[in-house]
Amino acid sequence: MATTSRARKVIVALNMTSNGVVEFVDDWFDPGDQWDDDLLALQNEHLATEDALVLGRKTFEDFRSYWPHQVDDQTGFTAHMNDVRKYVFSSTIDDPGWENTTVLRRPVSDEIGALKAQPGGDIGVTGSIGVVHALARARLVDEYRLCVYPVLSAKGRNLLPDGAEVVHLELQESRSFPSGVVFLSYAPATG
Repeated sequence: MATTSRARKVIVALNMTSNGVVEFVDDWFDPGDQWDDDLLALQNEHLATEDALVLGRKTFEDFRSYWPHQVDDQTGFTAHMNDVRKYVFSSTIDDPGWENTTVLRRPVSDEIGALKAQPGGDIGVTGSIGVVHALARARLVDEYRLCVYPVLSAKGRNLLPDGAEVVHLELQESRSFPSGVVFLSYAPATG
């Protein structure tokens, strides 16, 4: 029996304020206070489909200084972050210093196009606002997974860069959690 494989999807997964800020300039994001068992289960469900993680240099360096040193994590995030194939966009990193990491130097659209052409699972993107902006401009995002927090912030960058074209989306899924966090999954609208 022949099997068919689905195309790899680029999935942007971000936490954001209710007014669209995705950058943590203000102190509005704390998963320890706002993640319940159901939200944690949803996050792990999503990670299970991801076998590649794309990061910008700053987010990569933040993650590299944190995840490899966690020893008592019961969430499964540490194991995933250390084991997943990581791709970091950087013109300055020569030795990534974290297992399973490849440094990417070509334009985002070229590198992501090449990754999508390879067999595998989903390609996750988290944090890395500059990379997210480049992917959005190039229309390479297949799904936006947004955890919207019940807070407003006047500081920080938004999901799309200033001057970006309007992106029409189709709702794929929504869930609300007791903490007030709302999970929204959108795919770019077709047609």
